[in-house]
Amino acid sequence: MEPTRETEAGLVDLLDRVLEKGLIIHADVVITLAGVPLIGINLKAALANMETMLDYGMFESCTKQEFVTIEKEQKQKEVSVEQEKILVPT
Repeated sequence: MEPTRETEAGLVDLLDRVLEKGLIIHADVVITLAGVPLIGINLKAALANMETMLDYGMFESCTKQEFVTIEKEQKQKEVSVEQEKILVPT
């Protein structure tokens, strides 16, 4: 049996890969008018899921404990929403 490679990758696959591995963008933009530089922009951006950023130490203001606490709170909210009954007048 020969290994095959799936050649079709959709937007969801690309987004999943970017969030899992992370994406770093460094850009320098200079806007000039008649040869005179007017505005200079130095752009640094990182795109990744929170776990990846925490693993690489990129998001220092959020510690792992805060991240775990936020996840627990979200799960509790999801459970409470599932247990509620919605009454719709007919």
